[in-house]
Amino acid sequence: MGIASVGDVSKNLGLPMAKSEPSSEPSSEPSSEPEAEFHHIPVLPEAVVAGLNLQPGGRYLDATAGGGGHSRLMLEADPTLQLVAIDQDAAAIAATQANLAELGPRVTYWHGNFAEFTPSGPGFKGILADLGVSSVQLDVGDRGFSFRQTAPLDMRMDPRQDLTAADIVNHWDETDLANLIYTYGEERLSRRIARKIVEQRPWQTTTDLAEAIAHCVPRSYRYGRIHPATRTFQALRIAVNQELEVLERLLKLAPTWLAPEGRLVIISFHSLEDRLVKHTLRDSPAFKVITKKPVIATEEEISHNPRARSAKLRVAERV
Repeated sequence: MGIASVGDVSKNLGLPMAKSEPSSEPSSEPSSEPEAEFHHIPVLPEAVVAGLNLQPGGRYLDATAGGGGHSRLMLEADPTLQLVAIDQDAAAIAATQANLAELGPRVTYWHGNFAEFTPSGPGFKGILADLGVSSVQLDVGDRGFSFRQTAPLDMRMDPRQDLTAADIVNHWDETDLANLIYTYGEERLSRRIARKIVEQRPWQTTTDLAEAIAHCVPRSYRYGRIHPATRTFQALRIAVNQELEVLERLLKLAPTWLAPEGRLVIISFHSLEDRLVKHTLRDSPAFKVITKKPVIATEEEISHNPRARSAKLRVAERV
């Protein structure tokens, strides 16, 4: 899918904008939300620190704090750094606040999607965006991101949004479903899967949907390297959270948020994201690409953190 087509694809698929009510300014006050069991193991830690080229006294943005693992790495690298940590997941931002509590005024927090963020103050010396779904989000059953346990078909990163995965599978027509699964899941059996979804709806749970998908594909496909529902669930999650649209917006806004020679570091976890990042950074006159090829995890890191296996890190500098 070409870069210019991301917004058009979403429009053609009928995706509404996610509705949220984010505050406009960062806050240093702790959230009143209860902390979830949100343990964040940061992927590619050395590459993140090196890619950001951390400067003493610099101001940095962690656009996807996710529990604060990468935020802590940055803050511990130099005691004079200042950080804005944001996340659209209330549990994640609460966990970040708890994780970084002893660092006090060096950190401010903002609950919302980075695409809706409006920075104030001097330009950032660096911006980090780790685009992956955290293991906590996958493991908490009622979030509906995974079919490893029975859960409602939700998949919203921010529960303040209206659109859920259940809305899509239970109300979209067969053609739109097939196009969604093919475009965002890169699933070659999208038409067959969409037909089965429409025939057997309404759908209530993740496991029922995943089981139906598994039984509608050929036997050889059913026992492949990944579960046959994996790509469909990816497509639904991307659509619900408008992941490519908000990434496209971040890439467009980042040059205006960065100070001269500030660094943008993005970690992606599937080909659609990486392709968008690669081509946008390469084609933008505002950026100089630092990583000609993406940085990937070593086998040693993967053995300690399997989530790092599909991570690709790219770095660009504002010219």
